[in-house]
Amino acid sequence: MELRHLRYFVAVVEEGSLTTAAEHRLHTSQPSLSRQIRDLEYQVGAELLSRSVHGVEPTAAGKAFLDHARLALAQVDAAVEAARRAAQPARRTFAIGFQTGHEMNWLPKALHVLRDELKSIQVTITSDYSPDLAEALVRGRLDMAFLRAEPTFDLGYEVVDHEPLIVLMPRDHRLASREAIHPREFVGEVFIGGSNKATVLRAVTEDYLRRSGLDIKLDHGVDNMAMAMSLVASTRGLALMPAYAKNLLPGSVVGRPLEGEAPTIDLVVGFSKANTSPILKLFLSRLDELVGPNQKH
Repeated sequence: MELRHLRYFVAVVEEGSLTTAAEHRLHTSQPSLSRQIRDLEYQVGAELLSRSVHGVEPTAAGKAFLDHARLALAQVDAAVEAARRAAQPARRTFAIGFQTGHEMNWLPKALHVLRDELKSIQVTITSDYSPDLAEALVRGRLDMAFLRAEPTFDLGYEVVDHEPLIVLMPRDHRLASREAIHPREFVGEVFIGGSNKATVLRAVTEDYLRRSGLDIKLDHGVDNMAMAMSLVASTRGLALMPAYAKNLLPGSVVGRPLEGEAPTIDLVVGFSKANTSPILKLFLSRLDELVGPNQKH
């Protein structure tokens, strides 16, 4: 699989037409573009596009592939920019961390906010678990990070999103056919939530169960999303996890929304209060571009 396959696929989806994408965006012939898409589908092992009255649309597999293709292209663009900067005189470095799984949604937005500075700074990207990102901020290894507001670290936080919790379960679980899950369905099921290390998620989960009138104890506490998905698959249990889990789910695990008003967990931009980086100051001043006026507070 080559990068051009990803670029061609994204272009077709965004244009909604093979002909329009070929002629006006990719400057190639429509038959050649069709062959490239067929080659990509062969390598993926699934049909990614279908024709409808609305034009060319992604299939369910295509929609799942699209976000990852865009992320891969964004990361390649960032890598090219980093290589070009490395070939030039030394530039300031700005280190950004992401809670694993959030890069897909937030890396392109973060780079957009920094668009005017990318020619004069070197951006480095780290993916890790929230407590580890918080420690890296305290130690000065990161300038900012997208993470949870970890209560045991003295950091500055700005809220950028309120993520609803969803229910993870095996694809063939009895509840998988439901459009939404009522919390009473947790009773009698193996129940998975945040461990003592994942303090923010654990607190939100316990508060939600208490408000729902349920006396349910966690059968398993997990430190991170990978552990959660592994336990869901192996124990056939249910897990309450933030909605970004949908970016990471294997084929054997599905996510369903909660019925009614779901509890939310904040995603924040965290930073050391002692960090005097002018790039950090600039980024924080542009947060409204990142999240919109109704999310930040």
